[in-house]
Amino acid sequence: MSFPNSPGSVPSHPLAPYGWDDAWADIFAPYAEQGLLPGRVVRVDRGLCDVVTPAGTLRADTAFVVPRDPMRIVCTGDWVAVDPDGDPQFVRALLPRRTAFVRSTSSQRSEGQVLATNIDHIVICVSLAVELDLGRLERFLALAMSATAGAALLGDGTSSAGHEAQPLVLLTKADLVPDATTLSHLVQDIERIAPGVQVLPVSSATGEGVDVFGAIVGSGTSVLLGTSGAGKSTLANTLLGADVMHVQEAREVDGKGRHTTTTRNLLVLPGGGVLIDTPGLRGVGLWDAQAGVGQVFSEIEDLARQCRFHDCGHEAEPGCAVLGAIEDGSLAERRLDSYRKLLRENHRIAAKTDARLRSETLREWKRRGAEGREAMAMKRGRTR
Repeated sequence: MSFPNSPGSVPSHPLAPYGWDDAWADIFAPYAEQGLLPGRVVRVDRGLCDVVTPAGTLRADTAFVVPRDPMRIVCTGDWVAVDPDGDPQFVRALLPRRTAFVRSTSSQRSEGQVLATNIDHIVICVSLAVELDLGRLERFLALAMSATAGAALLGDGTSSAGHEAQPLVLLTKADLVPDATTLSHLVQDIERIAPGVQVLPVSSATGEGVDVFGAIVGSGTSVLLGTSGAGKSTLANTLLGADVMHVQEAREVDGKGRHTTTTRNLLVLPGGGVLIDTPGLRGVGLWDAQAGVGQVFSEIEDLARQCRFHDCGHEAEPGCAVLGAIEDGSLAERRLDSYRKLLRENHRIAAKTDARLRSETLREWKRRGAEGREAMAMKRGRTR
């Protein structure tokens, strides 16, 4: 197996193309002393995962590190410690995560689902084959900016800051908008709702924007996110220079695609960098995304600080700067409605999470109490 070197990596290490560096080596040192191998998870499937290691790609069982908390389940992009011998082989430890992209589960239960970890670029793919859904994009951006603003969850359940994932919006299938003026207006529409985020039109068919995108993701780890039919797998194949990811044509009636990618796959790009391709997301429920919501709607939060009352609900209060901006046309009412909707959803999920944690703590106390009473009863029985 040959491993080309990538910029900024440890050139002599076979995992350098996958993002291995001196910082990961320092973290892994205690596991190396135990005779374990470092590896990066490139695919997870029903409790098993493919892990690329200096000895090659191993199929490992994650049962040894399965936690109660779903946020700490082994995920594509994780760095792990695996045993070099044994049948079957096991993941023995999950290394701290630098960043993580998390959404709430589709069941809307009080649980988060980690979609990708240790990422440097969060690439939101929006197809120009269908009408732009600004509300959905704002939702994606809130989650992406939460991964940037918040602390990443570590393998041991603690948290760490200091690493950021940069959001990027890709307008895919740009060849379907041949008029340059119309395309420019679409870019401007998205730039207005994505403060500080680069918006890049690309086309796998014509090659427009692909070189620029390739340069952006040419270092670090990037994850492709979006709905089915957004062209994520086609774009991945374009960057890879080969048909590695299976693709299907989107339906002409509505531009939607079918789920041709069913697992999250980590791929090394020939020009450097690592790409995680993901299945199309039907739902993108918020999870601990208040910081991200605040960044996406920064103009509303700036206006709110000018309101007469510090707890202004922006409904009908006198001296409300937010409502004043809507009246003078400087703020779109759709924007405020979206802001309110995402805040309500995030608060609802947070309330469920707190309730779940309280319930789990109560169950743990009860379990320990029962064990204590049982131990005391056994002790009394022995002393009689």
